[in-house]
Amino acid sequence: DYELCEEWQHLYPVPREDLINLHREHLLHLLEMGDMEKALQLLQRIEDPGICLAISEQSLDKHPNLAASHFLADYLTAHFYANLTTARRNEIQALYMGSKVLLTLPELSHVNYFHLSSRPLLMLEQLLMNMKVDWVAVTVQTLHQLLAGQEIGFTVEDIDNLLSKYAEKALNFPFALKEKRS
Repeated sequence: DYELCEEWQHLYPVPREDLINLHREHLLHLLEMGDMEKALQLLQRIEDPGICLAISEQSLDKHPNLAASHFLADYLTAHFYANLTTARRNEIQALYMGSKVLLTLPELSHVNYFHLSSRPLLMLEQLLMNMKVDWVAVTVQTLHQLLAGQEIGFTVEDIDNLLSKYAEKALNFPFALKEKRS
């Protein structure tokens, strides 16, 4: 049906908003089906960069699944970096990093941490609080790689400070040693 609508829009004038809605729904359908190749082809067929940007941003704002969010954040960063405001750029890059981190963790954990995918530092803190030490190691390594030369609202120093804070709390004993009396 989406392809028929796409053919129709080549034959008859379709209002811009309807065209954006059609392509957005088609893109979200392809991403939900896991067909990233066809999704990329769809975005490449759209001739107007303004429409393509609107479709990509609106699709991302619909909070699709993890792989789709990662795909859209990557696409927007790669193709429309200069067209985005600094705040939006930081938001999309944070989502890209958070989704990348989440994709490196076991699949069963995705449900528990998906709501934090746009806040990778908070996700790291949650993993620390849940004592997921192995996952924290993978997360820190992934974030260090992704943060190289990036400015998205937090730095490697922020990660190190968070780790230091929780390491200090782990060594903090909440009771006093009693003196031995003879």
